[in-house]
Amino acid sequence: MTWLEVYKTALRSLTGNKLRTFLSLLGIVIGIGSVIVMVSIGLGAQKQVADDIAALGSNLITISPAPSRGFGGRISQDVWDIFSTRLQADLEDLPGVAHVSPLVTSNALLSYQGVNLRASVYGVSPGYEFVTDYHPQAGRFIARPDIEFRSEVVVLGSDVAADLFGPGIDPIGKTIKAVIGRRTINLTVIGLMESKGQVSFSNFDDRIYLPYSTLLRRVLGRDYVNQYVLSAESPSLVSSVADQVEFLLMKRLGERDKFRVTTQESLLSTVTNTVQIFTNVLGAIAGISLLVGGIGIMNIMLVSVTERTREIGTRKALGARNRDILSQFLAESILLSLAGGVIGLGLGWGGGYFLANLAKWPFVFSWGSVFLAIGFSSFVGLCFGIFPAMRAAKLQPVVALRHQ
Repeated sequence: MTWLEVYKTALRSLTGNKLRTFLSLLGIVIGIGSVIVMVSIGLGAQKQVADDIAALGSNLITISPAPSRGFGGRISQDVWDIFSTRLQADLEDLPGVAHVSPLVTSNALLSYQGVNLRASVYGVSPGYEFVTDYHPQAGRFIARPDIEFRSEVVVLGSDVAADLFGPGIDPIGKTIKAVIGRRTINLTVIGLMESKGQVSFSNFDDRIYLPYSTLLRRVLGRDYVNQYVLSAESPSLVSSVADQVEFLLMKRLGERDKFRVTTQESLLSTVTNTVQIFTNVLGAIAGISLLVGGIGIMNIMLVSVTERTREIGTRKALGARNRDILSQFLAESILLSLAGGVIGLGLGWGGGYFLANLAKWPFVFSWGSVFLAIGFSSFVGLCFGIFPAMRAAKLQPVVALRHQ
């Protein structure tokens, strides 16, 4: 028999018992579909992370204090002493540094004419606008005199402005009340930021921005900041600037474990590796269902051999060779797995697209997943179909014809 005749015969056999064929397909469909969903989610998550980091700028460097080692580690006082507002001038003097901004964070309850709203508070300097490439759409950002005089002014994120004043209302010049910690302060709105949305699990639009000196001295009553963010003059200088920052802090603190210097490249690498490990683990778990599906195909094919013993005997009596019987049962197994792979591929893409939209991640199409589905399903069909096929091929015609 030619291979075309073998596959035609196998196809007739499969369509002749639709329920058995459906049950055989089910395990492969679920297995391939699960793997494709996991792969698409992983690729989408990686792309989302890469896009988020790119949105913050490739020149960005973040400096933050690190807690001491051990359970419940705390940040020591000598570290907080270094992360004071005085560090800004030293960072600005480093070669290759374009802009620097302290970052002081807190939370606030805002109120305006009976409307109350909770928002994240960021105390920053004028350099923050350029470090993050995030600019006002109306009014202005925090200026140097605001820092010097500890001005009671605020720049609003677009969501905060819309929720507090109403859509389309110009907030510039209006005064809002802010309760931050135990202090209440009246703030004059001087700017409205452009909409930037969600970046790295943080929504830029639900923040308000104050001069860091106002937040530290008038509200929180301290001199140290949570972080410093700075930008290099060009992407090629990021590594050099990061090394200089590390050297500066090492001289001050004496230990590398007391602070963290994070570049966008290192952050992207860390997050990508984490997502990749997560995807691989989920893919391996989903791959177990492929193994179960393969065992299901083998069981169904063994039942099929038993049911068709007389048919096998008749064909052998009419001159069919062992390899003809072997080829037919192998073809049935491979066709089953291939069909399950194609259906699973479609369902996996559909499930991946649905989950990507649900998580607001980009859906990533991968040709690798196509080859994975078709190649792996064929491999499963071949591996788990060969034992039933060999069993069918070894049947003796006389014994097979006696089978009831």
